[in-house]
Amino acid sequence: MLRLTDFRRSTGMLVGLSSLATALAASPAHAQTASPLAAAANGDTIGDIVVTASRREEFSRDVPIAVTALSGENLAAANSSGLDIRFLSARTPSLLIESSFGRTFPRFYIRGLGNTDFDPNVAQPVAIYYDDVVLENPFLKSFPVFDVSAVQVLRGPQGTLFGRNSPAGVVKIDSVKPSDTFNGYGTVSYGTFDTVNAEAAVGGPVANGLTFRLSGILQRRSDWVTNDSTSTNDRSPDKLEGYRDTAGRFQLGYESGDFKALFNIHGRDERGTARLFRAASLVPGTNRFKPDFDVKHVTLDADNDQRLKSWGTNLHLEYALDGIGTLYSVTGYERLKIFTTSDIDGGDRYAFFTTPPNALPTGVAEFPVETGNRTRPKEFSQELRFATEDMNGLRLQAGAYYFKQKLYYEEYDNQPGSTSPAGSIADGTVYGLVTHDNTNENYGVFGSAEYQATEALSLRAGVRYSHDKKHDFTNRVTNPSENVFPPMTFDVRVSDSNVSFDASATYKLSEEVNVYARVATGYQGPAIEDRVTFDSSTSTAPSEKALSGEIGIKTSLFDKKARFDLTGYWYRVKDFQQTSVGGGANTANLISIDKVEGYGVEVDFEARPIERLQITAGGSYNHTEIKDPGLDVGVCGGGCTVLDPLAANGNALINGNPLPQAQKWIATGSVRYGVPIGEDNEVFAMGDLAFRSSANIFLYDSIEFRTRPFTELGARVGFRTASQFEIAGFVRNVLDQIRVTSAVDFNNITTMVNEPRTFGISISKRF
Repeated sequence: MLRLTDFRRSTGMLVGLSSLATALAASPAHAQTASPLAAAANGDTIGDIVVTASRREEFSRDVPIAVTALSGENLAAANSSGLDIRFLSARTPSLLIESSFGRTFPRFYIRGLGNTDFDPNVAQPVAIYYDDVVLENPFLKSFPVFDVSAVQVLRGPQGTLFGRNSPAGVVKIDSVKPSDTFNGYGTVSYGTFDTVNAEAAVGGPVANGLTFRLSGILQRRSDWVTNDSTSTNDRSPDKLEGYRDTAGRFQLGYESGDFKALFNIHGRDERGTARLFRAASLVPGTNRFKPDFDVKHVTLDADNDQRLKSWGTNLHLEYALDGIGTLYSVTGYERLKIFTTSDIDGGDRYAFFTTPPNALPTGVAEFPVETGNRTRPKEFSQELRFATEDMNGLRLQAGAYYFKQKLYYEEYDNQPGSTSPAGSIADGTVYGLVTHDNTNENYGVFGSAEYQATEALSLRAGVRYSHDKKHDFTNRVTNPSENVFPPMTFDVRVSDSNVSFDASATYKLSEEVNVYARVATGYQGPAIEDRVTFDSSTSTAPSEKALSGEIGIKTSLFDKKARFDLTGYWYRVKDFQQTSVGGGANTANLISIDKVEGYGVEVDFEARPIERLQITAGGSYNHTEIKDPGLDVGVCGGGCTVLDPLAANGNALINGNPLPQAQKWIATGSVRYGVPIGEDNEVFAMGDLAFRSSANIFLYDSIEFRTRPFTELGARVGFRTASQFEIAGFVRNVLDQIRVTSAVDFNNITTMVNEPRTFGISISKRF
């Protein structure tokens, strides 16, 4: 159950948002200004998709990049059940998101490229840009998605115009901006487990040239998982998996002649259950749950808590030079504090190696572990960019960029207390502590050009110089009574420079059909792994460099009643940075894979075959392969069935394996049909699909640590009036499929799973 103070805060904010929604419902209807990033569905057409993948607003079919934009009703429906940013997973081709920290540490993968590391200093090859500001730290990447005009997923290296660690791609999230038209919305939903998902926004003119927009979100859920702990003195709550997550954003815009400014300040306060780990949950020799597995029950004896607070601000400035171009400045600052602790062994009873690991009953671990961390990242970024007007078919962009991160965090293990085979009680005394004080700097200069060579042929090219330097100071502290791993400090520095580029050509076969080809390189700076638990030490990896080629076709067909995009790609990544997580040694080792190759096909489709019927579909086939004949990694310490050949040291040889969490097949789609009722009212029904195939969880291949295919279905039925008032019922995960999404392999076969089926009802009003 939620604490009383949390309930009061949640109730207060819910009442506030509900009151705003009620006020909006009572307001006279106004024409809402449509976002240029949304699909302009006009009558029985789908209109043109406008994206900013090239840092300019352009029709999607004119951009030589594989990009998918999510917006409007499809985006809202997928996020109706109160899930965090992971609701975007498998909603576009080649995109997967998972987490071992619950709502606060999402790990992104595009075309199979990602990093399964769980350390706060990890660099991910997928860059997240929220309102044109890069979010480097994984905890910052979890900021809620609300009141946004669109989410754009750019696939493939984006190393020229998006220079911060983007060799796999970019997820670009754009908030709805203030306008000179008074508009807004309010929406509240209530569902299974007392889940509340409430959003509201209002904005409009203040004075001549001055506009504002205020928006907020509340997501909360009651504890719905019962803790069946048999320990008599444990510290774990009796009920788990509840949360209260609130966030808000205020924007103030100003425009006068050739000058524009936009100020943005935002914050978040989240508290709830950390990730739930489930010990010995699979049948040995399979990847299926044991017969007594129940998603609504766990067996934990350690503390489980998560508290996050963050705030940030950014300032966008534009100055247009008539007939020449526009100068842009984007300044961003983000900071966050998080405390999280959890029972990562997933059990409250322990075998202490006296029983074969594969015979452990559900909820039984080999030994007790409770770990946690306190993390405080601060990030500053500054970009200056100049974009020219069209100069007889030539357009140029050039700029400079600076980024600095200061990251302090602590990792600790708690004293397990009693160590008898009958049970173990975590008493909370810290016996292992590691502190980290890190800095990360990057600066770069870039330029790009677009040239309309002929009426049909358009050429583009870009180049970027980047320089990275990192400094990690790590201090391993131990309790005086602990003599196994003595105190030690590590002081490590790495730096590197790189030049990345892209070049592309687009040829217009007709007014409706474009074909394109693109080659691009991507770069991720050198890395430091500083998880120095037990007898491990820091490790480093050289810069990661990607080369990618793709060809595609983009269409707008049947008088804009259908859109079809098809992309084929190939890439090679040298010195691919990856972390060998866990294993019997219970540590994380940074490794550099000599080469990773991948190829695949991606499809995007949208159609309005008849009036009031809208269909979307997408999918991808992604093949990844590790090419490093001499590379071996540690294997599980909990009785899994390893399928790879073993080296003399007992490690698995992983040459030829796919990358972890790299689903070969992803499919997504939606259908919406409306039936008119009276004048401009309608009853509508929607359905959506997100499918992902199986994938290895770790670098090595094992039967147990391979996810099963997951088909996530959603449905929504409702009534909408001409004044944009809507009431609807929804269900998420219709098939109630429970699947392993990630795992812990050092102790036993411990897994993490997705959410069960949920139902709900929502009310909303727009004006």
